[in-house]
Amino acid sequence: MIKRRVEDHIRNFMLSDKRALLVTGARQVGKTFSIRKVGKECFNQVVEINFIEHPEAIELFKGHKGANDLLMRLSAYSHKPLVAGQTLIFFDEVQQCSEIVTAIKFLVDEGSYKYVMSGSLLGVELKDLRSVPVGYMDEIEMYPLDLMEFYEALGIGSDVIGHMRDCFVKHVPVDEFIHQRMLDAIRLYLIVGGMPAVVQKYLDTNNLKKVLNEQRGIIRTYKRDITQYDPQRKLQIEEIYDLIPSELNAKNKRFILKKLNEKARFNRYEDSFLWLKDAGVAIPTYNLEAPQMPLLLSKQRNLLKLFLNDVGLLAAQYGGNIQTRMLSSDPNINFGAIFENLAAQELYAHGFAVEHSLYYFNSKKQGELDFVLEYDGHVLPVEIKSGKDYERHNALSNVLSNDEYDIPMAYVFCQDNVHIKGSIVYYPIYLIAFFEQFQPDDNIFKFDLSGLQ
Repeated sequence: MIKRRVEDHIRNFMLSDKRALLVTGARQVGKTFSIRKVGKECFNQVVEINFIEHPEAIELFKGHKGANDLLMRLSAYSHKPLVAGQTLIFFDEVQQCSEIVTAIKFLVDEGSYKYVMSGSLLGVELKDLRSVPVGYMDEIEMYPLDLMEFYEALGIGSDVIGHMRDCFVKHVPVDEFIHQRMLDAIRLYLIVGGMPAVVQKYLDTNNLKKVLNEQRGIIRTYKRDITQYDPQRKLQIEEIYDLIPSELNAKNKRFILKKLNEKARFNRYEDSFLWLKDAGVAIPTYNLEAPQMPLLLSKQRNLLKLFLNDVGLLAAQYGGNIQTRMLSSDPNINFGAIFENLAAQELYAHGFAVEHSLYYFNSKKQGELDFVLEYDGHVLPVEIKSGKDYERHNALSNVLSNDEYDIPMAYVFCQDNVHIKGSIVYYPIYLIAFFEQFQPDDNIFKFDLSGLQ
């Protein structure tokens, strides 16, 4: 059984917090499975209502006269007596039920039961839910399996993982045997990706054809969502989604609107890009005017790259028997776009997205940096290199030598082992699993009231 790290957060919340919990994320990332699993571990009884499978349940929330009336309706609908302190009530696919926004405040105030909600496309369909007043709800976002979860699902031992973590922290080379095997593991992840059903299909069968069929089914689901939730712009959104693989494989990887329409203007298409981001199926990465803190102030919203939320889905769209070719380490394959997509989803899941956005830097004079992050109070450039010339990076050298930017160091993730040259740390790509956003210590400041009281 695949273990998800987010399940520990869900469990701790269920057992220690009085508020409701909202679990968000794109379709097929495992929200429902994890909530059910943890709920059964923590509560004697779980009442589950799925508003897509049972649309009639939406009527329960209409015209109710408060929490007691609503709880009586829920008990009657579920055919189960609700036991105070022992019952979890799980509302799934809540984007279908706008009435849940006001109802959840009444239910939390009443306080007899624990409530968890889950849904996809919440950024698109139910923005009001995220504005529930503080004190009533918290939110956790789920993603596809990240690399660490994938390593554990494969059965890579804790001693090996501990060795790699030490190498990442101490900047020392990984054991050469482990290094070569982990490069094989990373190529497998590029093909399988992190969608739980796809990973499980691989673990059960080791059949890459069945893996591909599972991935194509998820892509079809995403396209149905486009049609269902935004019929007015469905052709535009689907065309953008379909263009992501080819745009990432282009020379500059930046999304070119002329591929959609010769007369296209960003302001006409911006909502379509945002739809894909809010639905959780794409990760936008915006260009910066300058690699300086704070990054948000340098964001250029009309210059962006789009990555898919899962690298396996990206590989599935390239076709051409790419799975077999990637596993054979074919030197003629350009891994660049796929490596960058892997990095984008890892960085996004590990807390590096500022205001839900990642950033890159591109200028005619200095060149392009794949990613620019805020880390430990500084700007940190990150380059992703799939080829042998990983030490050729003119843009990175230009930026590091520019005193105006005051950048102390940079990371390059590649296929070579750990080493340092000057202010650049070179890591093998599989160690990006250990690269987490810096968590600062508590910053306590007590105001001095002397002379003011």
